[in-house]
Amino acid sequence: MEINDNERDKILWNQFKNGDDDSFTAVFKKYYSFIFNYGCRITDDHSLVEDCIQELFLDMWRTKGKADIVSVKAYIFKAFKFKLVKVIAKNNRVKLLPAGDYENSFEISHENFLINKEQNAVLNKKMAEALLQLSPRQKEIIYLKFYLNLNYDEVSDVMQINYQASRNLIYQAIKMLKKIISFQLFCLFVLQDI
Repeated sequence: MEINDNERDKILWNQFKNGDDDSFTAVFKKYYSFIFNYGCRITDDHSLVEDCIQELFLDMWRTKGKADIVSVKAYIFKAFKFKLVKVIAKNNRVKLLPAGDYENSFEISHENFLINKEQNAVLNKKMAEALLQLSPRQKEIIYLKFYLNLNYDEVSDVMQINYQASRNLIYQAIKMLKKIISFQLFCLFVLQDI
């Protein structure tokens, strides 16, 4: 059975609660840049954001993750925001971004939407072209796994292959797609410079 990102985080969290330092480091590395970017949307004092992140993880280290949580990601973001806003409220020289800037810092502009839409269209076209080059079984397993969102047990059952064979076939198909798409992007890059 495949586990999702939230379940992986909970496993790391429980290992950390039981004294595994590497699990704590993994959580820190996974979320540091996301939390930093989030904090920079609340205040433009980047050193304060970094300090609050360090304090948050230091507090977590001291308590050894005693909190029982449903989502590690939600817990970290909530605890960080609470800590950052509390420090800003105590420190008069540090300000939240002005109301207009703060609200706009989380907006995605129409131009960003159009650019992303165009980039996605190009990527979807490249992916469709790459999929055509796969073997029939590779196409089938990609369809079952990623378009129908079947888990490996279900894919194995539908394709009448064992669990490990389904994982191997997915691996081979993805490896082939990466190779095809990398070559296509390389060709586009080279042709663009000519």
